[in-house]
Amino acid sequence: MAQVISPEIIYEDSDIIVCRKPAGLPTQSARIRTPDMVSLLKTRLASGSKKLSSSRGEPYLAVIHRLDQPVEGLLVFAKTPAAAKNLNQQLTSSGFGKYYRAVVTGIPEPAEGMLENYMIKDGRTNTSRVCTKDTPGAKPARLHYQVKKKYEETAPASALVEIRLDTGRHHQIRVQMAHFGHPLAGDRKYGNTVRENSPADSKIAEPLRLCAYRLEFRHPRDGRRMVFELPE
Repeated sequence: MAQVISPEIIYEDSDIIVCRKPAGLPTQSARIRTPDMVSLLKTRLASGSKKLSSSRGEPYLAVIHRLDQPVEGLLVFAKTPAAAKNLNQQLTSSGFGKYYRAVVTGIPEPAEGMLENYMIKDGRTNTSRVCTKDTPGAKPARLHYQVKKKYEETAPASALVEIRLDTGRHHQIRVQMAHFGHPLAGDRKYGNTVRENSPADSKIAEPLRLCAYRLEFRHPRDGRRMVFELPE
């Protein structure tokens, strides 16, 4: 049986938990007995509470935002209903700052810009796509990107980009960057799945090269600015 990689706790107090989700671990899964961030954190909270009894039920933990299963990076969870309400208000009013690093195929031109599209989700295939504004169910999607490094010696060339999300659509970064002509390296749904510069007899599947490396918000209790960032 494969060993489950536990989330790394970055910060915790009586209102919130900020942690690093490993790649491959779902934020929350509907499958029975499938480990996910919520179940692992609830188990941790239960084991750390000496006062918890069976009559009180499981610990409270609210999902504020999510990361796709193959994506690693920072997530914040609320430990009380009041904290959840405040954080969700920040999320819907653009009070959240969500920043990502990604390796994309090709080198985007211009080196910095804003991508603005309309997107629609297909629940049957668990995919999303860019669509026209008048498509039923279409929602606006905006992100800002900036090229930080160029890898012109690889085949094909690639680049490290930093991305700031202005909206939170399903698979947004992956869909918009692919539509832009620069799919993420290792993206099995919207881009290439192998390392093209590997020998023909040793091409291997590459992990999705996307990390939620920086998170900004106001503390739900006292409003102080909270900033968390992972090293490159």
